[in-house]
Amino acid sequence: MPIRLVLLEEFGKAFVPKQIRPNLRLYLLKADISPVPYKFFGSLFYLTAIITAMIFIFFIYPFLVQYSQIILLVFSFLSWFIIQLSFAVLFILLIYFYLDLKIYQRTKKMEVILPDFLQAVSSNLKAGMSFENSLWAAIKPRFSILANEMAEVSKKVMTGYDVDKALVQLSQKYNSPMLSRAVDLMMTELESGGNISLLIDRIIDNIKRTRILKEDMAASAITYTIFISVIVILISPLLFSLAYYLLIIISNFMMKMSSATQSMQTIFAFGKTAVDPVNFRIFSVSAIAVISTFSSMIVSIVEKGDIKGGIKYIPMFLAGSIAFYFLFMKILSYMFASLYVV
Repeated sequence: MPIRLVLLEEFGKAFVPKQIRPNLRLYLLKADISPVPYKFFGSLFYLTAIITAMIFIFFIYPFLVQYSQIILLVFSFLSWFIIQLSFAVLFILLIYFYLDLKIYQRTKKMEVILPDFLQAVSSNLKAGMSFENSLWAAIKPRFSILANEMAEVSKKVMTGYDVDKALVQLSQKYNSPMLSRAVDLMMTELESGGNISLLIDRIIDNIKRTRILKEDMAASAITYTIFISVIVILISPLLFSLAYYLLIIISNFMMKMSSATQSMQTIFAFGKTAVDPVNFRIFSVSAIAVISTFSSMIVSIVEKGDIKGGIKYIPMFLAGSIAFYFLFMKILSYMFASLYVV
């Protein structure tokens, strides 16, 4: 295509400093993205430029056109720079969030299969195969992601790579201390000439023992999980609903007292409440949404030891708490119908 697709790749490389490119390559490799998509970064620049241009033309320029040319020039440059930079940072954060979740899910999927794969390797070693042949023979479709990775490792070894170097590169593709430690231990044992099958059996036992320990910890924390869930999904919406109707009752009481004091001389003066019930209702829904989001992350930390696993809880907590809020609002509207006028 003319001008190499409007210099997408060149723009992408220009906005990625050379100092961070190796780290960026390793990070994207953990998300199974290779090579670095510089064209995507370039298209991201054009997208932010288009959005910035639309905002500038329709909202900022009509406001600045009344001033002098110097002020127009300076503030046009500053507003364009700040708006485009803000959108670029926003898109980068969203992409980072997506990639971080992808890395997490990919790593967890691999760690589930790893003990079974190592068990197959150990069985092949006990049958008299060499370490390299044991790895290749363990490649089975049921190991899915690890089978594909080991097939790539075998191709590298066949083209002249050392097996230890190929396995280290494999461990770098996952954000998994479990895999890194297993590879390091196996390479150390191979260099020392020890019993590699016995070491692999111990690694498998440690992985399974660690998994059982995590499951026991999650089971012991179920009480806290239930407590937090009840507070977020039931108690919090109920309290906000009660607070809303309490505000309605107080507002009506203040209005009646204000009208009563206008017809008689009194040292007391009653006015309207400072909080608008409509605004309080918007605040309640927003507060419940924030509480539900962060509570789902807390539940994930208590249950699994990390925040990323709590992303799946957010829709459940959010939908449940807001649904109960409107349900309690409906029920309380009948209970307090005689005390206020809607």
